[in-house]
Amino acid sequence: MELVWLGHSCFRIRGRDATVITDPCPKETGYSIGKQTATIVTISHDHVGHNNVVAVNGEPRVISGPGEYEISGVLITSIATYHDAEGGKVRGKNVAHLIEIDGVRVCHLGDLGHVPTQEQIEEMSSADVLLVPVGGNTTIDASAAARTVSLLEPRIVIPMHYATAVSTDELDGLDRFLKELGLKEILPEAKLTVTRGSVAGETRTVVLDYRG
Repeated sequence: MELVWLGHSCFRIRGRDATVITDPCPKETGYSIGKQTATIVTISHDHVGHNNVVAVNGEPRVISGPGEYEISGVLITSIATYHDAEGGKVRGKNVAHLIEIDGVRVCHLGDLGHVPTQEQIEEMSSADVLLVPVGGNTTIDASAAARTVSLLEPRIVIPMHYATAVSTDELDGLDRFLKELGLKEILPEAKLTVTRGSVAGETRTVVLDYRG
């Protein structure tokens, strides 16, 4: 399985038999996802920076609500959460997607606005790779993101939804999250290739380059 960050909360997850695009974002976010074709598109919530489905070619199946799905050999468990810490009263609902592809489980938290509940932790805790928002403002901040990582205990942590040189949202930078984890600057990688056999061992943090 190959994972590439396309900016904001958008990733391309490419397996042997299917490609998943998460939270496709428009150019207004500062990012351009380019010409993408997918089998599946997952949407965490219906806000403009996360639901640009029209930018994805290939007549993909769109998953935007809680439930269990199997599409082209990809298993998806979509978990109801909230976009804020007040039960959705401020920003509404959010859906986290646990995506199993090529035997690797990737959990995309979308615009999660709170530390997960015990019930949600039990649903997400099997994740090998965790895609976690860290920029605060409209999502959990660096401290809550670090707490979420410690609760879910994934093998690989990939931060998303933070301030970069091109982003237009008012978000914190990556440095705050790395500091919370006790890490210094991490050299970004162009992509991450993961197999079932490569996700063992202690939790590590991977920073991906925006691929515009």
